[in-house]
Amino acid sequence: MPTKLTIMKRRNFLRNSLTTAAAVTSFGHVVASPSGESNDDVIAPAEKPFTLLFAPHDGTFGNHAGKNFVDQIKFMHDMGFRAIEDNGMLKRPKEDQNAIAATLSKLGMTMGVFVVDGGDNWKVSLTTGKKEFKDVFVKTCNDCVELAKRVNAKWMTVVPGFFDRNIPMGIQTANVVDALRRGAEIFEPHGLTMVLEPLSDTPELFMRFSDQTYELCKAVSSPSCKILYDIYHMQIDEGDVIRTLTDNYQYIGHYHTAGVPGRHEINESQELYYPAIMEAIVKTGFKGYVAQEFMPTGKTNDEKYAALKDAVRRCDV
Repeated sequence: MPTKLTIMKRRNFLRNSLTTAAAVTSFGHVVASPSGESNDDVIAPAEKPFTLLFAPHDGTFGNHAGKNFVDQIKFMHDMGFRAIEDNGMLKRPKEDQNAIAATLSKLGMTMGVFVVDGGDNWKVSLTTGKKEFKDVFVKTCNDCVELAKRVNAKWMTVVPGFFDRNIPMGIQTANVVDALRRGAEIFEPHGLTMVLEPLSDTPELFMRFSDQTYELCKAVSSPSCKILYDIYHMQIDEGDVIRTLTDNYQYIGHYHTAGVPGRHEINESQELYYPAIMEAIVKTGFKGYVAQEFMPTGKTNDEKYAALKDAVRRCDV
């Protein structure tokens, strides 16, 4: 439960940094008493909600709302966000999962992806076809079904690990497809979807390109197997972002954003023009989550917050 001091800090920041009226609005309540004095019993107004399902992560607003993720979620709601993501949700204590779920429900917010992480994502694993790795993956998928019910989530990120230098790529691909089909069999009856995320972190990763991920999804042939198109990673791995997301849109179930270089805010200071990218995404008919997976720059907390808010607002097409 947030402390009174944490709540006051959050409200004081909102009161000092947002242009608000001392009257009830469609987004909240008064932020000051009639005398102009601070009133700890009133609730700071939320900004107009974003049109798109932008979803920040734990830590994005940690400097403003504190380290407690529940406090951050409330702050996100005040900023106009109506969704979150939490890659590490599976590793959180059950009481924290329940608290997050209750807060989202109370605020009318929804949950984006969390990661299917049984400990094998960052090593050679599913590409080998070995039973030991497949068994861990299947168990973790079953655990994720229970977590998804608990936190009302529908989407889970899958990273199939590193490639094996001793096995031909075609055989590795078949091994990964076999494992993913097992995952889809688990998720599909529950209306859940795993989203495969090609990454640029290291050349050791098996899955790095959008067309390769498209191939995997088509081979698995399940509505529970889609692509998580991380715009930051795809710009680094292959570029030509608007064309590739348009080519792959029928299998894209989720997006991540971040500026290149540096994984900072999505503004004109970096090489991607996000308003055009978001417009292209909307034109494909996409109505899902767009996670704000970047950390803002700036010398002060207020500068960082302003940069993040401005960047996201400019992309809300």
